[in-house]
Amino acid sequence: MRQNSTAPRNNKLKPSSNLIMNGSVRVRVIRTLLAIQNGQSLSSVLDPLLNSLHDGDKGFAHALLLTTLRQWHALARLLDSLADNPIDEVEVRTTIQVGLVQLLYLEVADHAAIHETVEAAKEIEFAHSTGLVNAILRKVAKNPSKFRKKCDKKHSLPNWLAYQLKQDWSEQYDELTQGLRHPAPMFLRVNSAVTSVEDYQHALDGAEIDADIVELTTGFKVASSSGSATSTTLSIKGLRLHQSTAVNALPDFALGTASVQDMHAQLAAPIINKALIAKLIAEKSDTENTNNEIHILDACAAPGGKLAHWLELISANDESSLFHVKQDNNEISSETSPAITDIKVTAIDNEAPRIERIRENLQRLNLSQHDLQQANNSIALNIVCADATRWQYGKNKKAATNEPVFDAILLDSPCTATGVIRRHPDISILRTEEDIEQTALLQADILHNLWPQLKAGGYLLYVTCSILKQENVEQMQDFITHHNDAVVIEFTDDCNWGIEQAIGRQCLPIDSASGDGFYYALLQKTAE
Repeated sequence: MRQNSTAPRNNKLKPSSNLIMNGSVRVRVIRTLLAIQNGQSLSSVLDPLLNSLHDGDKGFAHALLLTTLRQWHALARLLDSLADNPIDEVEVRTTIQVGLVQLLYLEVADHAAIHETVEAAKEIEFAHSTGLVNAILRKVAKNPSKFRKKCDKKHSLPNWLAYQLKQDWSEQYDELTQGLRHPAPMFLRVNSAVTSVEDYQHALDGAEIDADIVELTTGFKVASSSGSATSTTLSIKGLRLHQSTAVNALPDFALGTASVQDMHAQLAAPIINKALIAKLIAEKSDTENTNNEIHILDACAAPGGKLAHWLELISANDESSLFHVKQDNNEISSETSPAITDIKVTAIDNEAPRIERIRENLQRLNLSQHDLQQANNSIALNIVCADATRWQYGKNKKAATNEPVFDAILLDSPCTATGVIRRHPDISILRTEEDIEQTALLQADILHNLWPQLKAGGYLLYVTCSILKQENVEQMQDFITHHNDAVVIEFTDDCNWGIEQAIGRQCLPIDSASGDGFYYALLQKTAE
C-alpha cells in the first residue's frame, strides 16, 4: 500500500503573493519555504530572497534554504519522532526544520541556532510555539550526531515518490534516493564554433577554476542508403567544475564561449543532429531528391540550452555542420551529397516569459536570428509561442489535419523533472502522485500532435529529465503500439552513459559522469 508523506498539508497558508522579504535572515528563509509549500517554485523565490539581503548574508541564506529543501522529508519524519503530539501548524514545522538544519547540517553553534530560531518564531507571529521550538532544538543539540544519522538513514523524498522509485529502480534504489539529497555538480558546454574544450579548460586554469573533461560516447544504428542498418558513433565532451562558480567569473562567458548545461543534457543536440545527417546521407543516392532545404523543430524549447547547442553544431565548421555532411571519415562527394542551401529552424514553447528567456540566451551566444543572418544567411530561425499539443506548422490551431514538414524533431518533453531534484529540491515538495498520470497524458498529446508533422525518413528524439518509467520507456512503448510508422533506433554498446531500456536509455544521477537523470529515445518515421 502506498503511503503519503507524514508532513501535513496546510490549506490555511497565506497566499504566496503575500511573500514579505524583511526581518532576520532566518525569518526570510522561513517565509520563502512557506511560499514554496504554497506552490511557488524555488526559481521564482530564490532571487527575491537573495536580493533582499546584504552580501554577507547571502551565502548563509542560500545554504540554509537549499539544505532545508534537500533534507525536507527526512527532517519532517525526524520532527514527528521528536514531538510528543502532532504539530499541525506548517509555520511552526517549517521553523523547527530550519533550526534542525542549522544543528545537523550547517554546524551553526548551538546557542546561535536555537536562540535565533526561537526569535524567528516570534517574528513570524507564532510566539506561542517558542517553548516547543526551544525544547526540540535543545534535545537535538545534546546529541546532533545521533540525530544526523537518524535523519540520513533513509531517503528524503515524499513516500509516494520513494515507492515509485523502488518499483522502477529496485537495484539502484538506495544509491539513487541518497544521491538525490546532494547537490549536483556544475557542468559547462563549450561552443565548439569558438574554441575547444581543452583550450577552455586551460582558460579556466588561468582563472584558478578547476575542471575535468567528461567525455560521453554515443552509438546508434541508422538505415543506410542500401536499406541495411549501420552503426554511427559520436563523442561529446563537456567540463565538470570541481566547485560551482558564479558565471561572471567564467572566462568569456558573456561572449558566448561557454554555457552552463548538465552533462547528460548535452547529449540531446548531438544525437538528433547526427541522426539528421544520417538521413541526408541515406537520401544522397536518390537522384530524384532535389530538395535543398531542410526544416527542423525544437519543441518545448525553453530555456533554449538544447536549441543553442543544436545551432552551434549546425553552424560549426566541422563534420557536425549540416552544410558539411560526412559519413564516417569519408566526405561525401559533391556529386552525391545533397546540396543543403537552406536550413529552417523552428522552436516553440507555450509561455511568453519562457520565449523571452530563449531569446536572451541565444543573444548572449550570438545565435539570434540577426547573428545567424550575418554569419550565414542560409539559416532561418523562427521562435513561436504555441501549445505543442495543438500547434501545427503553417496552419492555424483549429486545423483538423497537419502535414509532414520537418526532417527532424527534438522533443524535450514536459515531465515531473524528478531527474533534476538535486538542482531543484523544491520538486519533491511541489510534485504530487497525481502529477505523473497528468504529465504522461500531456506527453502523449504532444507526441500525437507532432508525429504527423515529421517527414518519412525523419527522426524524433524524445527527451525528458525524469527518472520515472511511466514518463519515459512506458510512454515510448505505448506510442509505438499506436503508430505503425514509428521505428525505434537502437543505441549500441558503444554508449558509456545511461542504462539500456526496452526502448532508449535512461541516465540516473548516480553514474560516473555525475549528470542529472535524463531519458533518451530516438525514433524514425517510415514511409506509409
